[in-house]
Amino acid sequence: MAGLTAAAVVAVSFLAYQASANAPDSVAAVTPKASSSASLHPSAKPKAPKTDPLAIPADSGTGVRVVYALKDRRVWLVNAGEKAGRTFTVMPSTVSPLPGTYAVTSRSGSIQGSDGVLIEHVVRFANVGDVSVGFSAAQDGSMESPNPTTKTGGVRMKRADGNAMWTFATVSAKVVVVP
Repeated sequence: MAGLTAAAVVAVSFLAYQASANAPDSVAAVTPKASSSASLHPSAKPKAPKTDPLAIPADSGTGVRVVYALKDRRVWLVNAGEKAGRTFTVMPSTVSPLPGTYAVTSRSGSIQGSDGVLIEHVVRFANVGDVSVGFSAAQDGSMESPNPTTKTGGVRMKRADGNAMWTFATVSAKVVVVP
């Protein structure tokens, strides 16, 4: 019986390792407890860990900052206590900056975006070639995918999130872009 229990512990540990290797950095690996034989029953399936959207990505720097995760299409507004005061999803532009640390260079209250859409609360932080990249909210509240044949730098968000970004990210504020 002890041999079966040991084999089950090894099998579950291996599956947990495999799951954590493919999971985002913010998800902790599930490690079974050897003392709990009831949870290691052969018919028991390991539960997938839940992702905490407030969990700030690893390697995103320190201090007050905006964190933009390209793959997750998510932004975190990180306060001085290293906590995400707000997080939200965004619609990336067709042009994205490389991962790295940037600073807000300029802001515009209300303008027409490079895609022709009226936008507000524009917070620019990077240039990729001749394209200025920044966060913005469409005044009509839309977050449509940009035309893939047009070079645009507007990372779109909902209007309420745009208001929060506008208040949080003033000129010179740190913006960290992670993969």
